[in-house]
Amino acid sequence: MPDKKKATLILEDGTRFHGFSFGEPRPATGEVVFNTAMTGYPESLTDPSYSGQILVLTFPLIGNYGVPSEAATENGLPLFFESDKIHVRGLVISDYSFEDSHWNASKTLDAWLKEHGVPAIYGVDTRAITRTIREKGVMLGKIAVEGEPEPAEFEDPNTENLVAATSCGGIETYGSGKHKVVLVDCGCKYNIIRCLLRRDVTVVRVPWDYDFSTMEYDGVMISNGPGDPKMADKTVENIRKAFKIGRPIFGICMGNQLLARAAGAETYKLKYGHRSHNQPALMCGTDKAYITSQNHGYAVDPAKLGEDWEPFFVNLNDGSNEGIRHKTKPFFSVQFHPEATSGPVDTEFLFDTLIEEIEKWQNQQ
Repeated sequence: MPDKKKATLILEDGTRFHGFSFGEPRPATGEVVFNTAMTGYPESLTDPSYSGQILVLTFPLIGNYGVPSEAATENGLPLFFESDKIHVRGLVISDYSFEDSHWNASKTLDAWLKEHGVPAIYGVDTRAITRTIREKGVMLGKIAVEGEPEPAEFEDPNTENLVAATSCGGIETYGSGKHKVVLVDCGCKYNIIRCLLRRDVTVVRVPWDYDFSTMEYDGVMISNGPGDPKMADKTVENIRKAFKIGRPIFGICMGNQLLARAAGAETYKLKYGHRSHNQPALMCGTDKAYITSQNHGYAVDPAKLGEDWEPFFVNLNDGSNEGIRHKTKPFFSVQFHPEATSGPVDTEFLFDTLIEEIEKWQNQQ
């Protein structure tokens, strides 16, 4: 075990949580959020939706199964990660396992964080941090490390266009399937691409502000992404153009919010967000509930949806919107992650729904 270097998480209300540094021993600032999942820290840390955030993991033991190899790829994508880098600004955990034990581990979490220059703290009461955020709402925070200057200001990442910062820089194509789907990259998780490729799809990934209405395609996928959906109004404009074309559209997470804004609805910031592997979502008009993986700090207010739209799913914990759909056209979206890794995969059938809508639309032409 290395020498312990003290570190502190400082919340904007003045609350301090003292622990020890691991990863890159440097200060950081961002929005402090918590995730209650028991597994999946390699996937979470590389999820672009966490861009600008200091992530608190509530599960008490982290690092015990190490980090898989970044060299393993499939279809040109890293096999075990959701992007090509760590997106969180900092990591906070309760108990760090300095020794990993897993057949797939290639390095420790500590070594991986150092490689990416990401600071982390262990030895703090993550339950107390979570309770503070649940009671007071999500807040900004700073990581201070012994021997390093404390950040002077709290930085709010939601004032930045994080969608633009995490989107791809140009058009990229994956696979050679019979259906051509345009993937609007608002900070896309790689498993969305994997789920499409498994369904005989050619995926054409385009930047968040690209006018894809000029392209030939069979369907549109609007990806997840970080930050405030109001920052992506250019995407909303392009979605409205796609409404006129009429081909199937499927949105996930940020994609749900942008589709809803294109349909006339408003979005708002949740008190502390939904970040877990165990959120129950009810499919509206049925008695079917699904356990879903979620990672979002904003939600859709369906009250201002156009009359041609309706809620698709609703969160059974707090009643917030979990998806919308058009009453007559093949446009739908969900707030949760049907492509979730490390799970659950209860709602991956929605990708099949997209393919079915594409084939139905083709047969009607």
